[in-house]
Amino acid sequence: MTRVVGVGDNTVDRYVHLGTMFPGGNAVNVPVLAHRYGNPASYIGWLGNDDAGRLILDAVRAEGVDVSRCRVVAGPTSYSTVTLVDGDRVFGDSSHGVSSHLALNAADLEFVSQHDLTHTSIYSHIEEELPRLREASRSLSFDFSSDWSRDYLTRILPWTDIAILSYPNAAPETIAELLRWAHAQGPRLVVVSSGGAGSWGFDGGTIHHQDIVPTEVVDTLGAGDALAARLLVDYLGGASLSEAMAAGAAAAAEACGWYGAFGHGAPFATTSVAASGDERDVSDG
Repeated sequence: MTRVVGVGDNTVDRYVHLGTMFPGGNAVNVPVLAHRYGNPASYIGWLGNDDAGRLILDAVRAEGVDVSRCRVVAGPTSYSTVTLVDGDRVFGDSSHGVSSHLALNAADLEFVSQHDLTHTSIYSHIEEELPRLREASRSLSFDFSSDWSRDYLTRILPWTDIAILSYPNAAPETIAELLRWAHAQGPRLVVVSSGGAGSWGFDGGTIHHQDIVPTEVVDTLGAGDALAARLLVDYLGGASLSEAMAAGAAAAAEACGWYGAFGHGAPFATTSVAASGDERDVSDG
């Protein structure tokens, strides 16, 4: 088993046509899904003292993920507005919320050190914390999504052990060049996904390509995080790169079968921010 801790972003995805919000955020989804695949998992993040924050916290706790290092703070929880076009998610307006103000203390970092893998993302606004986070982590994975630039990669890749990027509609030769260049910046493994074209992985040997697994699509949101979660725990658990990428593709296909990143939907029309409240730790009790 691979002990996984997600550190950073959380959000609710508001599905306008359903009137329903679903808990999510890359740093939340990866540990939740890793736990579903049989691995101990934890999450560290700041959540707003509103209905959305309570939904995320309750859902993650219900999934069996340790949230003892989370904090609830005064302010709004991050949200993204989502619509679906033929099952593919399309994002609308959004707000960062309080999760973008995460600050790690010594107890957080000690907790991180007890895990085999620390996972975070470009949406966690955690760049200034990366040196300390990297020092505390046995392995650090970072999801750049599709919002990266070469300048940003140059800054962040040296702090990462495993880099995960999205590069929609890119030609295979362009992806191959990116894989080799990114690997040379420091990570031991680089993974690039490209929607329906599948995914590519490079750990210094041969570039491996993995096709998607055909499936009936309900919602593509969270598929990339499912791919990442399964690939990470399998690869660090001793599977070959080709085996881990095949397992990741199967997990992504499975995740397309439900709404949201991992379910737990709730109405969002009544979401409100509490008028006041101080930062507090969260226990599992």
